[in-house]
This record gives sequence, structure tokens and C-alpha cells, in this order.
Amino acid sequence: MPTPHVEAVKQDELDCWRIRHNDAELMVAQQGAHIFSYQRQGEQPLIWQNPEAVFKTGKGIRTGVPVCWPWFGVFDRNPQSVKAMRQSEQPAGAHGFVRTALWTLAAAEAEGNALRVDFVLPAPAGGFPGWPHQVDLKLSLLLDDQLHIRLTSHNRGTDTVTLSQALHTYFAVSDVRNVQVEGLDGLAYIDTADGWAEKTQSGLLHFTAETDRIYLDTPTQLNIVDKDWQRRIQLTAEGSRSTVIWNPWTERAKALDDMADDGWPGMLCIETANVLDDVVKLAPGESHTLGVSLSAITL
Repeated sequence: MPTPHVEAVKQDELDCWRIRHNDAELMVAQQGAHIFSYQRQGEQPLIWQNPEAVFKTGKGIRTGVPVCWPWFGVFDRNPQSVKAMRQSEQPAGAHGFVRTALWTLAAAEAEGNALRVDFVLPAPAGGFPGWPHQVDLKLSLLLDDQLHIRLTSHNRGTDTVTLSQALHTYFAVSDVRNVQVEGLDGLAYIDTADGWAEKTQSGLLHFTAETDRIYLDTPTQLNIVDKDWQRRIQLTAEGSRSTVIWNPWTERAKALDDMADDGWPGMLCIETANVLDDVVKLAPGESHTLGVSLSAITL
């Protein structure tokens, strides 16, 4: 039986945990239950390690796996059913509010040859500020020969709640200009970098410019093929029909204060999501799990 190994550490202003299991090491910040590093011994990192990432109280971390909830992206771009859940005159920040909330480490237990670590964010009495709904969150991580991430929303209130969300994963790649994504051929997508135009994917996805796309009705499995690093990153999703793919390229990267101007070639975001028409509606007592399992396979 493996021995759970969870160590409290500090990253600048943030309390974090270093989690080790077999040959894998995972780093998670309490703020946002935010995974910011995952690597197996002797392998390239799976998660992009942004040297310019800022670990400050109240600021989202630009690396790893931000949890976007209960809305995704720019608030005003969300469906009306999602926007109607919010009751506040204050400006709504992008990607919701739980990525800067303080989560609790609830469990770290062996499950056979795997290690399960649970983080929870219970809804306070009366709901969250500006979002008065009783929806509890749990982020479960399971480490075996893969990394399994599952975000469960449970509505213990008396009203139906509608939300959008994403596991906004930043993957490490050798050079985004030399990688391809498999599994998207023939899918419709919204090209937000081109005025939100509706388009159709033809063949493998290659990267030659700023990319910000919402793919619709995506399959369960996608792959990042990285021949320079001789690996295929396999993503297996659950509870999701939409996928966001993003790379800022040159000009957008220069505008970001927490990314180096030349940082963009080493990263690619593939975000397992519920966005646009693929929103989550939770009746009282209902739960929904958004998940993704990640593994690297040698080519």
C-alpha cells in the first residue's frame, strides 16, 4: 500500500501542498485548490511551469490548472441563464471567484495502488458574495499512472442553479509551433480571436498564430502530439461537451504581466469545459462532475 505523502509548503504569499506518490510529484496551492506543477520522475513536466507566475493573495495564478467557476471567461459572454445567477452591482472578474478562494484539504488516502486527495469549498451560509446559492464544491485528485482531476458541484439549496466552468489546464510543450492536437477534425468551433466567427476544424489542429477557440460537442479523448519531446499527452474528459484551446502567441503574451514575452511557445491550454450552450443546470439535490484524466505516452 502506498503511503500518502502530503507536505505543507509555502510559495511566496500562498500556502501550498507538495504531494508525492510513487514517481510523481504534484504541487497544489490552497488558494483556488490550484494545481501548479505535475511531473513524473525522469519525464518532461506535464504542466507548464511558468517562471513568471505570481503567487499572491487574491490574484489568479497563470499556470497549472485554474478552476474556473461558476462562470467561464468574460462574465458578459456567458449565457443569460448563467449571468442571472449573480446578484451584485460590482464588476464581475473573469473566470469566476473560486480560483482565489481558500479551499480546505479534506482527505489524503490510499486507494489500492493510487492516492486520492480531496479539497473542498463548502458554500457559506447565504451563498458566496454576489452569488447567493448553496452549491458545495469538491476537487478530487487521484494519482496512479495518470493524474485524474474531478470537480464536483453539489446543489444543496432549494433553487435550480445554472453555471459554466472549466479546468483551465496549461500544458507544457516543446514548442507550440511544432505540436498538433488530435481528435478535433470535423468539429464546429467558435474562433474568438476572429470576432467569434463560427468555423469547422479540418484535420489536425496546428498553431501558427494566436489561438482562442471554443470547440463544440468534443469527443471524450483528445491528444497533444509532441514529436520533439517524443510523447503524446492524452486527455480523457468527463461531464463536458466543450473544449477551449488557447495560446496567446507574441503580441498577446507581451500584454500579460505574468508571462514572459517569449513564454508562449512552451505552453498550450486545453480546457475541459462546460461553456456556451454546454452549461450545467443543477436542480436541488443534484450534483455534476467535470473531470479530466491526463497521461503522457511515449511515441
